[in-house]
Amino acid sequence: MNKLLLLCCLMAACSPTTNKTPEHIKHVIVIGIDGFSASGLKKAKAPVLDSLLRVGAYSTTVRTVLPTVSSPNWASMLQGAGPEQHGITSNDWELNDHTLEPVAFDSSNRFPSIFTIFRSQRPNEEAGAIYNWEGFGRLFDSSLVNLSQHYETQDATVAAYANYLIEKKPVLSWVHLDEVDGAGHHFGHGTKGYFDGILKADSCIGVIIDAIRKAGMENNTMVMIVADHGGIGAGHGGTDLEELTVPVIYFGAGIKNGYQIQQQIYQYDAAATIAFALQLETPYEWIGRPVKAAFKGFEEPPLVWKATKQTEAPVIYPEAKYYARAGGLFIDSLPRVEITTAEEKTSGTIYFTTDGSNPSSTSAKYEGPFQLGSTSVVKAAVIENGNPGKIATAYFRVLKSGRKNGVRYNFYKGDNWKKLPAFSSLKPSGNWTDYEFQLDLEKPEIAQQGNKGGFGLIAESWLEIDKEGEYQFYTRSDDGSKLYINGQLVVDNDGDHGMEEKSGKIKLTKGRHAIKIEYFDGGGGLWLDAYYKGPGLEKQIIPADKLFF
Repeated sequence: MNKLLLLCCLMAACSPTTNKTPEHIKHVIVIGIDGFSASGLKKAKAPVLDSLLRVGAYSTTVRTVLPTVSSPNWASMLQGAGPEQHGITSNDWELNDHTLEPVAFDSSNRFPSIFTIFRSQRPNEEAGAIYNWEGFGRLFDSSLVNLSQHYETQDATVAAYANYLIEKKPVLSWVHLDEVDGAGHHFGHGTKGYFDGILKADSCIGVIIDAIRKAGMENNTMVMIVADHGGIGAGHGGTDLEELTVPVIYFGAGIKNGYQIQQQIYQYDAAATIAFALQLETPYEWIGRPVKAAFKGFEEPPLVWKATKQTEAPVIYPEAKYYARAGGLFIDSLPRVEITTAEEKTSGTIYFTTDGSNPSSTSAKYEGPFQLGSTSVVKAAVIENGNPGKIATAYFRVLKSGRKNGVRYNFYKGDNWKKLPAFSSLKPSGNWTDYEFQLDLEKPEIAQQGNKGGFGLIAESWLEIDKEGEYQFYTRSDDGSKLYINGQLVVDNDGDHGMEEKSGKIKLTKGRHAIKIEYFDGGGGLWLDAYYKGPGLEKQIIPADKLFF
């Protein structure tokens, strides 16, 4: 048994003898990893985290609060409630500059946090927070802790926190690590750079565990590893499950070994779980509940709603990359579709469709790679014991060249825009053609020519409609976009925001109609693509073979 596993087993050795409150827990440590998604835990090579899954209790289905950005989510973990209660609704929140008042106040005019109730009930005991992201420190009243300190780098943060554990042996402490989030923004979530960021955080956790041992706290300390949000592409802030789903790991004194928690966990359950471990009374205004099932001697809560656990969606290749959905554009070639299960151990069978309908046990059974002859929406699900799992969707577009298909793009250098500019007053500084309304990230980068103020685009084409009726159009963009048909605004997705999808409807006759999308990037992540659905058409990326110069 390696040193890490031995330490974790020692920490987990003591178990409560009562089913009312946990015993033997004298210290609670919270390790917060910014931007750490559930899929990141599953896919990254992280030996320390993998070891903790074997000796602790964990969940990979924790649901964040909205919006999926740092301040509302860290605040919800600290304060045992959601943005509707504590009032921290965005990263722009400041104590003296916000729009939504909390429903209850502590002495610093904030919603009561775990540090508030700790200090009121344990006035003479040590508590502290050390954080890599400076904004974390404004989310709680620093006068309630013995130490509140920001460090510019993750390495410095971890070193200072390790020393703090050894020297002060705090009863309650929180450390925040920021480099995983930085890697997601810089390299893109799900990339090698992102997984390298998780590996670095993994080594930091090893340093902290070593400090727990050096402090002599290994037999009476419970540790929680938490995350604020995941991400998609190079950003977050939307409602994609990659952004909304994060892991939690508990290990140490009083915690079950190798246990996957079944109950649904929410961000605001973190504070209530800390309070439960330290036997603190919680405010009525908190909505979080302690995750008792993580502790020895406690069972899962009875389910009021007998929900069926869904098998994870299978993976359709070519798989999703950056913001682009699974599938792709195939010019003068036909796509070969391969599907695999997302989970190694499953007794279910993959069923699929190619017309955009949801698969069932009467759909085609996947028996191996197959070829598509035309533009198709492929959906697949694992059906196990008669229960359909989550559905995977891939968009395959097939195009023959030489038929005057395409989209014209005009490029405009930006000046830190927060919304779409009046393009009619601007002169384009570049242009190109492409086959569809899906942003080729290399072309704006080339056109920028070193400009750092963002940029804007106007993309225009003619859309061929085969059947008269009502059509719904969608843009998915980071940042803002607007879609026009025949000069009429149909989709308004404007504003400085992370990935968001919005839609609108319009009635169209058979034939070709002018379609235009305006888009801008204000900095950070960037993306644009467009979808439609209508009579006889499931929702899909607007096909390249329906767009003409």
